[in-house]
Amino acid sequence: MPVEKVREFFAQYGIDNRVQEFDVSSATVELAAEALKCEPCRIAKTLSFMVGGKPILIVAAGDARIDNPKYKAQFGTKAKMLTPEEAVTLVGHEVGGICPFAVNNGVSVYLDVSLKRFETVFPAAGSSNSAIELTIEELEKYSSYVSWIDVCKGWNEGAE
Repeated sequence: MPVEKVREFFAQYGIDNRVQEFDVSSATVELAAEALKCEPCRIAKTLSFMVGGKPILIVAAGDARIDNPKYKAQFGTKAKMLTPEEAVTLVGHEVGGICPFAVNNGVSVYLDVSLKRFETVFPAAGSSNSAIELTIEELEKYSSYVSWIDVCKGWNEGAE
């Protein structure tokens, strides 16, 4: 089970006990926020795309949406999300439980700046009914991210 794979991944750092599993689905931002009793914006959703024939993950705040012009400027191509089947095969997690931990080799992880406004966020932990609370520094450390990027919109529209 993918959540066990993620739990094993976190065990090497001694924080596997922080993985939470729920009796209800946390497969969407809204469901995860309800399960965790937190604001939807603090859910760190992990979106999977194909770029140059390789899978990438973008971890973004729950209230952020991909901004196509920013995405194209960053990656030089149009945003093409993985199908649920491709996600399992290429990333190693099912849609609803995709997270930037314990992923298959060759998957590049990017963190969107929409997350930087929070002290802690809640990414999934490999299943559609799991999550882990991490500080931004922990998210950086455990996700083996490539870089911070700015490819989302909607999250900062009232802040300018």
